[in-house]
Amino acid sequence: MMRRIQLLLAATLVAVAAQAQEFNCQVSVIAPQVAQAQPRVFQSLELAIKEFYQNRRFTNANYAPGERIEINLLLTITSQPAPDRFEGSLQVIYARPVFGTDYNSPVIDLVDNQVSFNFLENTQIEFFPERFMNNLSSILGFYAYFILGVDGDSFAPLGGTPHYTMAQQVVNNAQNTSEPGWKAFEEQTNRYWLLDNQLQAVFRPLRELMYSYHREGMDTMTEDAAAARRTIAAGIEKLRTVHQAKPSSYNLQVFFNAKYNELVEIYKMGEPQEKSKIFNTLQIIDPGHISQYQGIMRGS
Repeated sequence: MMRRIQLLLAATLVAVAAQAQEFNCQVSVIAPQVAQAQPRVFQSLELAIKEFYQNRRFTNANYAPGERIEINLLLTITSQPAPDRFEGSLQVIYARPVFGTDYNSPVIDLVDNQVSFNFLENTQIEFFPERFMNNLSSILGFYAYFILGVDGDSFAPLGGTPHYTMAQQVVNNAQNTSEPGWKAFEEQTNRYWLLDNQLQAVFRPLRELMYSYHREGMDTMTEDAAAARRTIAAGIEKLRTVHQAKPSSYNLQVFFNAKYNELVEIYKMGEPQEKSKIFNTLQIIDPGHISQYQGIMRGS
């Protein structure tokens, strides 16, 4: 009887743990430019990355299966200098569910072009946030904590701070590696600056917008669309100070790369004065998508 109780308890703990993980991750690994590409190693890599996110806990919070954060990763291998050495880019996409709907609002859409790592077929990706194990695990761990940070900001004012702190630890641990993407003196669109910007006081309006846009805006859109639009517009208006201090910053690019289509859909049905005001703001702080924002004024 005691043995049976122990087995039942173990099964219960396993079931609870299975519900605890934070992510539901879809992964694709492609190598269109690698002549000697072996499909098996890329299939193994896909599985290892998926298991990295879905079989590991990054926080102490318990997530039911329906609460898991949906992320999509596209790893494009552009070169394979050695059988176990790979270089390429990683696209990271995260969308947040909107309360009371089956719609997911895009929040992060970025491409990390400084991805290089070693990987052996049929191996697990080990990760410990307190130390640098290898570049692949640090990259994946960094984005896990960064996404958790953004997600946390969208559900509570500045709610992602503990997760950004963990991402900062990953960055700090990678400072002695020769792998690219981790250092301040490199290009301004790397992992170092993505996190550093997010933590700077000048970017606080962006973090505050995560909450007002999603929790006070999108989550209330079905109740009062006009009020939700006003809330979102007010938050976007505050990004003018971010743009003035850090024009064309990586973080604003990441935000608007995810949001520009959604913003057109939100505001194309607005009042003329409302549309004009948001369009004027967007063309200043996100000039890269002016042609798309013109759809707000056309109503299409």
